[in-house]
Amino acid sequence: MAVQILDIAPMRLLVQQGHSRPYAWRLDQLQRLRKLLLAIEKPLLAALAADLGKPALEGYVEISGVRAELNLAQRQLRNWMAPKPVAVPYVHLPAQAWLQPEPLGCVLVLGPWNYPFMLLFKPLVAALAAGNTAVLKPSEQTAQVAALLAEAVANHFDPSVVALVQGGASTAQELLQLPFDHIFFTGGAKIGRQVMLAAAEQLIPVTLELGGKNPCIVLDDANLEITARRIAWGKFFNAGQTCVAPDYVLATAGIRKPLEEAIKAEVESFFGSNPSLSASYGRLVNQAQFDRLEALLEGTQLLSGGQRDRKTLYFAPTLVSAEFSQPIMQEEIFGPLLPLLEVADLASAIALVNEREHPLAIYLFSQNRKSQELLLNSSQSGGVVLNDVVLQAFIATLPFGGVGASGMGRGHGRHGFETFSNLRSTLKRGFQLDLPFRYPPYGNRLSWLRRFLD
Repeated sequence: MAVQILDIAPMRLLVQQGHSRPYAWRLDQLQRLRKLLLAIEKPLLAALAADLGKPALEGYVEISGVRAELNLAQRQLRNWMAPKPVAVPYVHLPAQAWLQPEPLGCVLVLGPWNYPFMLLFKPLVAALAAGNTAVLKPSEQTAQVAALLAEAVANHFDPSVVALVQGGASTAQELLQLPFDHIFFTGGAKIGRQVMLAAAEQLIPVTLELGGKNPCIVLDDANLEITARRIAWGKFFNAGQTCVAPDYVLATAGIRKPLEEAIKAEVESFFGSNPSLSASYGRLVNQAQFDRLEALLEGTQLLSGGQRDRKTLYFAPTLVSAEFSQPIMQEEIFGPLLPLLEVADLASAIALVNEREHPLAIYLFSQNRKSQELLLNSSQSGGVVLNDVVLQAFIATLPFGGVGASGMGRGHGRHGFETFSNLRSTLKRGFQLDLPFRYPPYGNRLSWLRRFLD
């Protein structure tokens, strides 16, 4: 669908006229989405393999993530839609008050390339459950996925309810000029700022799911084997192209070297001695990302991996030693490079983390409850995981989002539903007890008012 001829007025009008408010309408849209999932499962796995070299299992994680979101929304939709009573101060009685979730209108969802299906359609589940219409813009970097989704959306939804627009940066800029009622963006901080700036021109609310350098802190008391296995899995899943992947490791002296050797062993266990031959290891999305990662390697000390092939977009799982002053520690890596750094203790690690922008996630591996509490009480991040990595992004009942430079707003489950809803404050009073006390002339009522309200 060309942006030049996209008119979102009918999509907004559908909501404004109340057609999308009934439970039956919302349920029908969610059921259409379920049918879409069933129809595209096999071709979607093929498209993900073509665009990103994704193994089928990693591709299916995207599908299952959307399905989990959809299952939860369908189960809880009546509850989410129901008005929520609010207590009324006694001086205003008799009265009733409640919050009524209502649709915002037509929303724009701008998706990324690393999980081009899941991170486009999870917000769509929430938007439809909340009674909105939606325009989807998938990443042009994953062209085969985008083409498949464009056809699937056209086959399963009325264009006045869900429309999908393909194109590059200029297309996104055109879309951002339209009067949407909410914009949901997933991607990097640089583009996120541009989205927010464009939205501010029209006072459009935004949700920004960005990213950042997610630290992974490992203390001496961690279970070495399981810690190494989980870090290696989370870091090299999707070839490291995951916004919640561990970006770097801060390990205490007693475990730093053993952890390095254990991660190397786990990588070989996962992918063999030559990961380029493994059917379980993905590829980078394009040569621009390849070149960026190659530049980040400069000046680091290579510990393992480093093999790469620009033509096939293969970049091996790679461990490096680095300093905070080096380029690799100045930006989100978003690829299969893992710096390992040594710290004196947990307090030192937290101090290093707190010197930087708030990350999307912090990971701590330690069996000590006081260490866990110290991290929770003296750091800020979108989320925290103790003794594991990445899993929080796939739990539909946990809100997902960042803080500060790692994002704003929340998605997933009820939190996503409320993101795409206006929680309308409603107060209802009758005509009884219309006391003259509140009306002028006020006379000497101030002392009585203080007695009642203070």
